[in-house]
Amino acid sequence: MKLKHLNIVLILLIGLLAASCNSKPRVIESESSAGQADEAGMNGLPGEPLVSDAVPKEHKVTVEEALNTERYTYLFVSEEGEQFWIAIPRSEVKKGEVCYFRGGIMKKDFFSQEFNRVFETVYLVSEFWKEPSGGGLEGAHANLQGGGAIPDLEVKNLKRAEGAIKLSELFSNKEKYNNRMIKVTGKCVKVNPRIMNRNWVHLRDGSGEGLDLTVTTMEDIPLGATVTMEGIIALDKDFGAGYRYDLIMEDAVLQ
Repeated sequence: MKLKHLNIVLILLIGLLAASCNSKPRVIESESSAGQADEAGMNGLPGEPLVSDAVPKEHKVTVEEALNTERYTYLFVSEEGEQFWIAIPRSEVKKGEVCYFRGGIMKKDFFSQEFNRVFETVYLVSEFWKEPSGGGLEGAHANLQGGGAIPDLEVKNLKRAEGAIKLSELFSNKEKYNNRMIKVTGKCVKVNPRIMNRNWVHLRDGSGEGLDLTVTTMEDIPLGATVTMEGIIALDKDFGAGYRYDLIMEDAVLQ
């Protein structure tokens, strides 16, 4: 009887060992990284980390193919012998054009409803332009909707609206303005449109070196425009997935 039980145990152990040898590691993707339609994929995540001191690499690519949807443009591009797809907010881009982009979120098995096809790999890109940036960070951000030449982003001779708070004052006294509605005047040096159903605008006013206020808004703010906006200040705002702000102005409107 003991020998019979021992044989049964050995058979079970051999079976478990064989099963473990034949099994393969599983790759588990988040819901947002596979099987997404156009709008869900493009609007579901920010196009770059909302807080980052690193400047993403600037890519120079040649357009091999362009596919337009109602809101987005898919580009098959080549860079130093490599070819891949990127998706950008709809823009007039032609085959053979040389373009530039930074950053992007890689999606696997990305499903496009309008083309009824799956892109094996596509990069969702929010920073895309047609003119070389000249190596400067601010010059890298062109108007995403028009894809045209880079506007003047230098902040100088800025006239603040009555009651507008300087960014130097805001950043130096964050707690004082937390959860308060305030006004700021600044030049728009960067725009990430239509992300999480809102536009992400970066304003600078020249009151302090490197001070850059991110503003979420439903307004369409042109790159390079000097505007006054009113919104609510929030501190330590966390959008999840590693995207957070120490300070942000939310739900802002033009004044």
